[in-house]
Amino acid sequence: MGNALTIHRDQSNKEDVSGELIQLVSFKLDEEEYGVDVLKVREIIRMPSITRVPNTPHYVEGVINLRGKVIPIMSIRRRFGLSEVENDKSTRIMVMDVDGELMGFIVDSVSEVIRIAQHEIQPPPPVATSGIDQECMSGVINQPERLLILLDLEKMSSKEDRKMLSNLSI
Repeated sequence: MGNALTIHRDQSNKEDVSGELIQLVSFKLDEEEYGVDVLKVREIIRMPSITRVPNTPHYVEGVINLRGKVIPIMSIRRRFGLSEVENDKSTRIMVMDVDGELMGFIVDSVSEVIRIAQHEIQPPPPVATSGIDQECMSGVINQPERLLILLDLEKMSSKEDRKMLSNLSI
């Protein structure tokens, strides 16, 4: 019985600290590492042919047909104002659920699925790094071997842009 109690007890003596583990998919963009909630990721695919769509925001690469469903594709590099690079064999599209709609996000490479304790997430710093808009960051995980920036996908595009993009996927 003593062991069962110690499993749930917070050993750090901090109040309101959850021992709940969350899983993140980590990916790279321009030598930086980012993470998103694994529950938002529907699938990760290689770069297909992307059909350009006129009159879309500058960061919208176009649309793809994924098993009969048209999905808008966003360049996270463009959205954050990072320099453009050629797609290579590591480039992937992460198809994710954003506000109930499927959207694809182009990333340089997908690293791994990691598990972290909820209390390891720190609030984002007051100054955004690497051209990332402050409102897109939901937190930072500072581990000895790396710094991982958590992104809030819902805040990467305005509601108007998402509505316009959802019309593309009909």
